[in-house]
Amino acid sequence: MKTKQKGINKLEGPVTDVPIELPERRAYVKCPGCRRIIDLEQLEASHDVCPRCGHHMRLGARKRLEATVDAGSFEEWDAELEATDILAFPGYIEKLERAQRSTGDKDAVLCGRATIGGEPCAIFIMDGDFMMGSMGSVVGEKICRTFERAAELRLPVVGITVSGGARMQEGTTSLMQMAKVSGARARFAKTGLPYLVLLTDPTTGGVTASFAMEGDIILAEPGALIGFAGPRVVEQTTHKRLPAGFQRSEFLLEHGFLDLIVERENVPATLSELLALHAGRIPAADAPHVLPERHEPHTLLKKAGRKRRRSGNEAPSAYDIVQAARSVEHPTALELIELGFDGFIELHGDRYFSDDPAIVGGIAWVGDQVFTVIGTERGRSTKERVARNFGSAHPEGYRKAQRLMKEAERFGRPVLCLIDTAGAYCGIGAEERGQGEAIASNLVVMSELETPIVSIVVGEGGSGGALALAVADRVLMLDNAAYSVVSPEGCASILWKTTDRAADAAEALALTAPRLAELGIVDGTITSSGTHRELAERIIDRVTHELAELASLKPDALVEARQAKFRAM
Repeated sequence: MKTKQKGINKLEGPVTDVPIELPERRAYVKCPGCRRIIDLEQLEASHDVCPRCGHHMRLGARKRLEATVDAGSFEEWDAELEATDILAFPGYIEKLERAQRSTGDKDAVLCGRATIGGEPCAIFIMDGDFMMGSMGSVVGEKICRTFERAAELRLPVVGITVSGGARMQEGTTSLMQMAKVSGARARFAKTGLPYLVLLTDPTTGGVTASFAMEGDIILAEPGALIGFAGPRVVEQTTHKRLPAGFQRSEFLLEHGFLDLIVERENVPATLSELLALHAGRIPAADAPHVLPERHEPHTLLKKAGRKRRRSGNEAPSAYDIVQAARSVEHPTALELIELGFDGFIELHGDRYFSDDPAIVGGIAWVGDQVFTVIGTERGRSTKERVARNFGSAHPEGYRKAQRLMKEAERFGRPVLCLIDTAGAYCGIGAEERGQGEAIASNLVVMSELETPIVSIVVGEGGSGGALALAVADRVLMLDNAAYSVVSPEGCASILWKTTDRAADAAEALALTAPRLAELGIVDGTITSSGTHRELAERIIDRVTHELAELASLKPDALVEARQAKFRAM
């Protein structure tokens, strides 16, 4: 029999005889992205990323540290440094005290040493929970000391930024931290150690305009607000409504200012992988950028071969070879990278204007060798070919290549260039942004680059657009590739006023591998028979052989021999 007492149903007898099950009390939060309610436990299980819309929530420095470094590996530096109210700014002391009580830290950055995926590094993590990560003198001082101590200990630096900018309550002193930290970063760069930075939401103002954008590699989380002036300031200044996605990570990647956007769950593995590669070590086999196994054993389609059978000639004509090089069945640079290397991290952007998809580049590895690989990419499908401008690069593509080559030089990696382009893009925008200057700068940089370079014409090598990636210690060609000062059609049109004589022009231009080897323009050929995988492996074997021969040369001798090679032409 049940009785009711104080609104609760109870059984007669001692209350200890029957346990009372109370409903579980759960906490919920509202996602600022999709505005839906999310169970807090579910949110924490997904690394504070909304399971519905993928919005990356903001993390405090301590929580970010826990999510990034190996457990128990962190040793904090300079925890005792504390800001002072040097300007007697109204209310500043009270704000500092509130921030210190809520975070448990003295200021808006956490610094120290740790390991990430077993890779040692110095690390600083800014704290958006401490006065919105604003940069005052203590933040600047702690980050400077991190760079300086890392140089002494021979450790790479990882920085994770979140900030509203300079701390107004410290006046111009806070402004000076931009120059102070940038100077420390510049001194650190001379050590030959890498600085990797991850930009999180938001990274704005003086932090963006200094150390946040000074990394050797710049990563960002999806959807992070990144910019110098905040969106509200931009709208007030321009009196225009901003487009969707303005100043978000994806916007910066498209405009050439980021190397990579990384999902939060992949941040530790990506940082670990990049730290290993910059130290010349091969990442773990389960790293996120290890390339998947591909199963495309189809044989290269040789239009030239079909024409040979029809005509009865023993060898394809020069124009047959040009047409074969342009074939959609010809392997692209990315396909050769995927089939030939064990792993590849594509890096993006020229740091000035855009990320040109006609030129791809990044860090690749095979066996125990780490490379910087750069290639002109035509694309595979029609849609992709249009998106990649059929492999005809804009100035920003060549500037991206130049940036990656200089990065390779700093960290002692050889450079491999895979060339397949009809030529540099001819257009109004390309000329406005300095197509000629971009190509000229590449020629100078490659002439003086103090690391080995191997360039291979794997398809069509068109004019200055191809040469911009072909000033190398070893220049090789596939036996079904073409390399010319002008296209056969262009030559025929200019000299004979008709493209009908393109085949005659191709023969006269001596654009095939055997003819160019006779002229001393190229150093050898690679057989293109077999499957794409077999070709990719053959390329890697040849490149490895060439690099072994170049390995004995010191940087000065390498540059002198390269310049002498082209001087003799």
